[in-house]
Amino acid sequence: MNPYWGALAGAITSSMVGQVLLKAGAGGEGGFLAQLFRPSTVVGLGFYGVGALLYIVALRKIPMSVALPCTAASYALIALIGWQFFGEAMGMQKLAAIALIMAGVALLASA
Repeated sequence: MNPYWGALAGAITSSMVGQVLLKAGAGGEGGFLAQLFRPSTVVGLGFYGVGALLYIVALRKIPMSVALPCTAASYALIALIGWQFFGEAMGMQKLAAIALIMAGVALLASA
């Protein structure tokens, strides 16, 4: 695998992990400050930072017009994670939207 595509995949994965940790940190008692300083929130923000750094590396050789839309793959995967681990709704309309996003990402990545 091209190291720049690997960096993009790492950026997407790191951002998804960060999103899941932020969702986990959003639960529980207390206000915004309590949520902000929960370990899962702090670690989640760290994953976002790593994702940003990896994305910068990926942009060195991957056109922005390809790299940014490829991050849309995370939207589809996060919807599935939200359904599986957080009990979020998943109907036929969402499944169709996920299929369209993934098809678009695959088409764009092959361009």
